Amino acid sequence: FNQLTKLCFYYNILNIRLYRQTLISIGIMNKKDYYEVLGVSKDAVADEIKKAYRKTAIKFHPDKNPDDPSAEEKFKEAAEAYEVLSNDDKRSNYDRFGHSGVNGRGFGTGGMNMEDIFSHFGDIFGGSHPFESFFGGRATGRRAFRRGSNLRIKLNLTLQEIAHGIEKTIKVKRYATCDECGGNGSQNGTDLQTCGTCKGVGQIRNVVNTMIGQMVSSSTCPACGGEGKVIGQQCNGCQGEGRKLINDTITVNIPAGVVDEMQLSMNGKGNAAVKGGEYGDLLIIIEEIEDPQLIRDGNNIVYDLYLSFIDATLGTDVEVPTIDGKVKIKIAPGTQAGSILRLKNKGIKDINIYGKGDELIHINIWTPKQLTNEERALLQNLKDSPNFTPKPGKNDKGFFERMREYFQ
Repeated sequence: FNQLTKLCFYYNILNIRLYRQTLISIGIMNKKDYYEVLGVSKDAVADEIKKAYRKTAIKFHPDKNPDDPSAEEKFKEAAEAYEVLSNDDKRSNYDRFGHSGVNGRGFGTGGMNMEDIFSHFGDIFGGSHPFESFFGGRATGRRAFRRGSNLRIKLNLTLQEIAHGIEKTIKVKRYATCDECGGNGSQNGTDLQTCGTCKGVGQIRNVVNTMIGQMVSSSTCPACGGEGKVIGQQCNGCQGEGRKLINDTITVNIPAGVVDEMQLSMNGKGNAAVKGGEYGDLLIIIEEIEDPQLIRDGNNIVYDLYLSFIDATLGTDVEVPTIDGKVKIKIAPGTQAGSILRLKNKGIKDINIYGKGDELIHINIWTPKQLTNEERALLQNLKDSPNFTPKPGKNDKGFFERMREYFQ
């Protein structure tokens, strides 16, 4: 028995170690908590997170720590933490699932290099190169990083398309990298020439003599725009811009459960940047087409069913529309106006969690406005019948009580 116990113990230890190694290999277990990286609490607001990232990035900027090889990794780590915590959707996934909630979902900086980080978060520090004013122009000599603009389109969807999800093919006009020059703007994509004004540095150094000595300042080279390279012979296809306007066809996968005015993003499907760089994103704004019969209420579907007084009294079978087609339901004898029948799981799938809404059928009793003399006489004979005198019981609920149950 003791030997068997020991064997089970060592087996479990081995499994734990293998699991830990797996988590480390996919970059989850060895990651620090993002809130800890930026030094903020889990209930920190957007401004606090932004200020904390600015402070951390300046502290670990490689130019400020030339003798510390770990500074650049800490700098990138801070950028990754900020990218997740500054985005509501990514932050929500991280809070719920930790690093496993953002790894493999297109979240985090991943393989970003320093130039990518400068481009993505430059607005926090100001300027095209965010740290230039702090550390004496680290960007000098680097080609200016560009990112193309985003495209925004509206996509109309029916209630059925929203409920089930759909693949749509859309046509857009967007800028794409020039196929003749490869995006550098020169004829046939030939090598760019070193700028003669700045000698390839990308900046002009200005020296001014003053009473207290020389003052040195730098400014972006006006000839090359800070790139250090200039076009020798301009590309005829794009006139040196490095991109062309094209008609493109893009396939979009719309998940089930999207809501009106929701914005979906497709990375890299926007406009190409001038003279190379990163593509912008395609932003898709959902517009829900009003259904002629069904009304959406969150993840529930609402349908108004009108019954005649006779059908409500005697009971009947009727067909009602749903997002999956028509279904037959049974109306019990004595059904009251204002009753709500529920069809479980006949609503819309929640986009964030498992489960579907229901279809709620509101019963309305149709009262005829015109009667023949014969019909009027029949009803007059029934008017004083005891069964036609309103006698609400304990189980008969009023309008406000039914609404209270509906919203619970």
